Amino acid sequence: MRNLHGLVSFTEVATAGSFTGAAAKLNLTPAAVSKNVARLEAQLGVRLFNRSTRQVHLTEEGERLRERTAPALRALDEAVSEISQARGGAVGRVRISVGVSFGRQYVLPLLPAITAANPELQVDVSLDNRPVDMLAEGFDIVIRGGVIEESSLVARRIARLPLVLLASPEYLRDRGVPVAPADLAGHDLLGVRLPGGGEIPWRFRRPGGRGSFQIPLRARLWLSDPEALLGLACDHAGIAQAGLHHAMPHLRAGRLKVVLHEQHDASEREIVLHYPHRLYLAPRVRVTVDALLAGLAGNRDLHARPDTLPQSLLA
Repeated sequence: MRNLHGLVSFTEVATAGSFTGAAAKLNLTPAAVSKNVARLEAQLGVRLFNRSTRQVHLTEEGERLRERTAPALRALDEAVSEISQARGGAVGRVRISVGVSFGRQYVLPLLPAITAANPELQVDVSLDNRPVDMLAEGFDIVIRGGVIEESSLVARRIARLPLVLLASPEYLRDRGVPVAPADLAGHDLLGVRLPGGGEIPWRFRRPGGRGSFQIPLRARLWLSDPEALLGLACDHAGIAQAGLHHAMPHLRAGRLKVVLHEQHDASEREIVLHYPHRLYLAPRVRVTVDALLAGLAGNRDLHARPDTLPQSLLA
């Protein structure tokens, strides 16, 4: 492969967004990285980056080159990782992208045991709710709601994520307990705004099992993070819709109660773990995937169901 150093430097600059960040990753000086990229640009006869004093942006040609080279360089990295198997197991770095709330509540607590069991394994976690391009951004594992339609990825379902409506006992004492969806018009509602600007609808079952309907959500407050939303609900700010898996600690502690339990449609989503589909998956990735799935499978809060909640957790 011609000018491998230039391609590696180019890819790391594109990922980090700066020559300094790429230099730190590659254990080189920024000047050396810049020289590698300049040689690659001279070899190709095109400009790959538009540079300013503070920012680096890919040109159109740079975008095309990254799309083609990122998978190839990842394949080389996997090949090197496979060789490490002969040294006795998981060696190297695993990059994980996971949503902020789910990562904090369910993924981060599992990592100390994983790294303790694999002393030569390094885990690099990005807590972010934005959509990611797994291959282009160099993640080994992505955990998100729903299934990414990408044939080159493996999707392993972690759990279903039913939704519930929640409010604090103090709020319900002061404002009353809603007994029908129409009653919500007289309450303060708390909504979640998704990264793309959309919202998750509040849906309710029709009598007799004849489908469902949704109500217009006229929320008093909007948030982008489920943890913050539940924090407001615990502070008696109103009624919120959230995943039961996020709410369980607050329900057990008595800080929240489930409302409209029988009418609310859980609108079950699912949380999925994705990783690259390769015949020879690197040991560092396989070990991490297996440990995460085993740990998440054993978490009772993550697999709680609305229809099995004890009466003490309902309003």
